[in-house]
Amino acid sequence: MGKISLSLITVLLIFSACGKKEEQAAPPVMPYKVVAVAKSNTSLLAEYPATLEGVTDIDIRAKVDGYIEKIYVQEGQEVKKGQLLFKLETQTANQEARAAKAKVDAAQVEVNRLKPLVERNIISDVQLETAKANLASAKSTYQSILEKINYASIKSPVNGIVGTLPLRLGSYVSSQTTEPLTRISDISTVYAYFSVNEKQQLDIMMHAEGKTFQDKIAKMPQVNLILSNGMEYEQKGRIETFSGQANTQTGSFNVRARFLNTNKLLRSGGTGTVQIPTHLKDVILIPQNATLEMQDKRIVLIADKENKVKAIPVEVRAVPGGKFFVVDKGLNANDKILIEGIGIVSEGTVIKPELVDYATIITPEKKAIN
Repeated sequence: MGKISLSLITVLLIFSACGKKEEQAAPPVMPYKVVAVAKSNTSLLAEYPATLEGVTDIDIRAKVDGYIEKIYVQEGQEVKKGQLLFKLETQTANQEARAAKAKVDAAQVEVNRLKPLVERNIISDVQLETAKANLASAKSTYQSILEKINYASIKSPVNGIVGTLPLRLGSYVSSQTTEPLTRISDISTVYAYFSVNEKQQLDIMMHAEGKTFQDKIAKMPQVNLILSNGMEYEQKGRIETFSGQANTQTGSFNVRARFLNTNKLLRSGGTGTVQIPTHLKDVILIPQNATLEMQDKRIVLIADKENKVKAIPVEVRAVPGGKFFVVDKGLNANDKILIEGIGIVSEGTVIKPELVDYATIITPEKKAIN
């Protein structure tokens, strides 16, 4: 009897030890961030890097040969149409003008002398006509020299901002000089140029109102411009054009947005980021990186009432920007979806949900500059 009791105790001790080993081997419950989704009205911002250019950027070049005698402006100065920018040396041209004017006067004297002689039939009309032709030729030469002198005073063709001044006083310039004297940029309005790929272009157009392509562009919401310092420009802009076809090398479409620039803050050659809003009503949004694609299906992981991970197939639509999906089917309000551990946590795993505010996931940060 004592032997049987001893054996029973030994068996119980073995089972007890095994139970402890199994208890120790059980995996710990890991924390993972989740969000409780909700239906909402929201605006999503798709962002595209852009370069800025004025309405016109005009290279200022000399039309005649000469040395720079005077520079009347400074780099970055605002100028008006017709304002004097440069003056070229005209000493030689002035001398030529005086000589040409003397020839005009002499030719005029000859015409005046021959007219009465022809009227009295003392000489033939041929001599007078020849004198008139000489007078016309002298006037033409004189006028050409005056135009040359006028071209030596170089004026701004538009209102705008003076660019760099690479040449200095005394520099010799001509119409063949490679480098322009400067560039005048009309920046009363600034264009932001950027590119979108084919998928982005389709997403933008499919969410836009209107029947025709041009009608959709006209009805697109105003866009934002984020400056290179991260601040939002005070003026809203509008998209005006998409290129007619995709670039064969990059597969992208060129887009132009227009921004008023009354305070002249924006400058040609600058950079920024154009934000295109998409307005959505009564929808569930989820981050694209919170989903998996399996066998042509889009999968979302949710934490059920027992905090077990469950895989749910969903039907989604991409929205411009490539960060979010609109969920058309598969999720309900207050479902808790995993936003980390995607592709790592397996279905059926018990987790410790760490709830993250849904609004912080779908609301972009915005800064403004006035």
